[in-house]
Amino acid sequence: MKLNQKELSPAQRDELFKKLKARFENNSGRHKGLKWSDLQTKLEKSAGKLWSLHEMEKTGGEPDVVDFDKKTGEYVFYDCSAETPDGRRNACYDREAQTSRKEHPPENNAMDMSSSMGIEILTEEQYKELQKLGSFDTKTSSWLKTPDDIRKLGGAIFADRRYNHVFVYHNTAQSYYSARGFRGVLRV
Repeated sequence: MKLNQKELSPAQRDELFKKLKARFENNSGRHKGLKWSDLQTKLEKSAGKLWSLHEMEKTGGEPDVVDFDKKTGEYVFYDCSAETPDGRRNACYDREAQTSRKEHPPENNAMDMSSSMGIEILTEEQYKELQKLGSFDTKTSSWLKTPDDIRKLGGAIFADRRYNHVFVYHNTAQSYYSARGFRGVLRV
């Protein structure tokens, strides 16, 4: 049987379920009142979303459920790695920024990477919600979905946690650093 590029093999599925279940059980404070069995049933019906979760995991995001949207019936996953995912660093904000950088252009950009993974970059509001669940990005930073009016002027926003406080900053969209990546959200 030949697998679609965005399908997991049975072994990959089993391994992903094992990791997700362990993380779910070890971090119950992130998703009070939710049951693993309900989530697993939903995931088993969502091959494309499983592939996206696998990509989040593969790049170091440690995805975990942080909410359940009662209106849509969707589970909400965020990257919950302590620091911004290692496999998504050294990327400027978007393709326009990447192509406009003449000297030392980065290999990737956050918006294209997230799109190729089937996820979205966290918004400022989502990032602040994540920070209520623990201390994230105490040594790194993460690009955030940037409002159009800021992006049109050449900027992009990112955030981190320092001094037990969440800071949101700005930078040119072309900038990239070894300690800056992005965190994603996936609705299943």
